[in-house]
Amino acid sequence: MLTVSRRLPPDATAVVAATLSLTAEERTRSRHSFQADPGLWVHLHLPRGTVLAHGDLLAPAEADPVVRVVAKPEPVMTVRATNGLDLLRAAYHLGNRHISLEVAPSHLRLSPDPVLQQMLEQMGLTVVDEVCPFQPEAGAYASPSASSMGHRH
Repeated sequence: MLTVSRRLPPDATAVVAATLSLTAEERTRSRHSFQADPGLWVHLHLPRGTVLAHGDLLAPAEADPVVRVVAKPEPVMTVRATNGLDLLRAAYHLGNRHISLEVAPSHLRLSPDPVLQQMLEQMGLTVVDEVCPFQPEAGAYASPSASSMGHRH
């Protein structure tokens, strides 16, 4: 088992020993063991409150090996609107419910919830069930390092 204790910024030139595919919820765990590809067990021993993002690199206390984090596809609801104001209104109402929310110029994305789906559809928005990587916002009170590792595609 490889224990990683450092998060490094994304680097396309890094030599990667393994890829760790994690859901949005799994990327919030700072102390947990996961199986990476190709079968290597990786134990996270990161500072409490660390939120990993797609593309982050993880390493043990010493320099090698490096593990790349990948946002694992998972069931989500993707919300689209005919105009930006309707999408902003939806983000406002979802934010009031303190749910994890991915915000993009063309859509919002959240975990499946039939009550929220009904609310969004009553607002005239289009809601589509999909399976894709989910990268919610870190939040307004996230540490500067977490927000600098923010939303990526």
